[in-house]
Amino acid sequence: MLNPDETNFARPMSLRDFQALIERMYSQKDEARGVDGTFMWLIEEVGELAAALRDREGHSHDDLAAEFADVLAWLATIANVAGVDLEQAVQKKYGRGCPGCGELQCVCDAAEKP
Repeated sequence: MLNPDETNFARPMSLRDFQALIERMYSQKDEARGVDGTFMWLIEEVGELAAALRDREGHSHDDLAAEFADVLAWLATIANVAGVDLEQAVQKKYGRGCPGCGELQCVCDAAEKP
């Protein structure tokens, strides 16, 4: 188990580091829950983020940031259960620019989803 006294929360963390941290903390529960159950938790967290974004006056910046962190954690969790390396997937899809137009600054039509 991670000891807060031994953890340097100020150090930069790559997406791969974060995914490994989530796996270390939760893999037993996540594997038992499976992809379907884990996906439902991810959707619940996305809903909480949506509510916080809709009601920004009722949420502090720290509250909003925590909701973003929860969504990222559940995304990492489901990626772990599905055997997907998020850092590799992001690099492959977005590492050379927009997947639609190929530019680093997207020039796709606003109505298009790249």
